[in-house]
Amino acid sequence: MPEGDTVYLTARRLHEALAGRPVLAGDFRVPHLATADVTGRSVVDVVPRGKHLLIRFDDGRTLHTHLWMDGSWQVYPAEALRRLGEQPKREIGPALLDQRNLAGIGNLYKCEVLFLRGVWPWTPVGEVSHLEALVSLAQRLLHANKDRWQQVTTGVAAAGREHWVFERSGRPCRRCGKAISSAEQGDRPNRRLSYWCPSCQPRWHRQPAGTGGSP
Repeated sequence: MPEGDTVYLTARRLHEALAGRPVLAGDFRVPHLATADVTGRSVVDVVPRGKHLLIRFDDGRTLHTHLWMDGSWQVYPAEALRRLGEQPKREIGPALLDQRNLAGIGNLYKCEVLFLRGVWPWTPVGEVSHLEALVSLAQRLLHANKDRWQQVTTGVAAAGREHWVFERSGRPCRRCGKAISSAEQGDRPNRRLSYWCPSCQPRWHRQPAGTGGSP
């Protein structure tokens, strides 16, 4: 059974993820809650009470959760995934930069996340395997750098060693040694340079339609 400190941290994480946001869908597996529907309601607060979690909604209702021996809550970037998935033929590079899909990702994080997940920047969104893991990684990188001026993705803050591929065109890949490539991607005025490793991020198996200047 989770201890009180674990429940507290769980409540804080859920509050950060849910507070102020509407519920898109709900499915209660407990028989006496089978007809309950909180779709469209907004989460007001998530608070811990000992080993219990209380999720309060804007209509005055509260969802009471006890984690028992093996219960858990999982936080996934679901809304970002839904928005990305609405344009499955769009190239993943520009899609990540579109602030309407998910906020905070600039060109640096776009290039670095795609490298770390082994995804060619011109791959259509619908062909990216484990898209959820890619978005989750972007979140973690942003969170890891939020309290410092440096944007470190390699885990090494020393000058010149902070990034895997960003602004390293022609230099050896830190993972395989092959030269990093770069090319413009996207439509004007939002065109940006994409950096990638041709070996670690192999070209997509079919030529996407409307690649917008793919190499």
